[in-house]
Amino acid sequence: MRHIQTERLLLRAVGAGDAEALYAIFGDPETNRYNPHGPYPSPEHARMTLAGWTEEWERHGFGRWAVADKEEPNRIIGFGGLNYSDYGGQDRLSLGYRFAPSAWGRGLASEMARQALRVRGPGRACRVRQGPSGQSALDPSVAAAGLQPSRQPARHSRRAGVIGLYFACASQVGRHENEKPAIGGL
Repeated sequence: MRHIQTERLLLRAVGAGDAEALYAIFGDPETNRYNPHGPYPSPEHARMTLAGWTEEWERHGFGRWAVADKEEPNRIIGFGGLNYSDYGGQDRLSLGYRFAPSAWGRGLASEMARQALRVRGPGRACRVRQGPSGQSALDPSVAAAGLQPSRQPARHSRRAGVIGLYFACASQVGRHENEKPAIGGL
């Protein structure tokens, strides 16, 4: 699912040409307020990151999307989607997103997250990053995407100050929460 349209968004697999937009969003101190690593340090860092994200699409058949508003299809307003990450020695499916401040407060992250969860299939736990202040647990985007905290314990990442919280689709809470995600179900 490299290209998807939602009610208001265009989602497409990231590519090498997205480096400038990625740096503009991930290099912005405002979008990194709760990120213990801070903003991306350079455009080169954005290019290297994109190379890894592109490889995820090739390896798994899913990954992160470049997100545009349908009203302005040539302007990327964010990035988000699914990826596998190593947490405590286990590959865990992660949902992540970051949007330009101009896109905040419109429910666009929730709309993108709901689509990512549809793509991944029902009944699988999904980790959502939480920074040191705990903002993700309170983030309305998480609840609006249909996620509720699972009973799976939070795990500390190797990244200083970041905790991985596990969520399940509201209709799936209590079922399959400890299942290791399978690529075929995405």
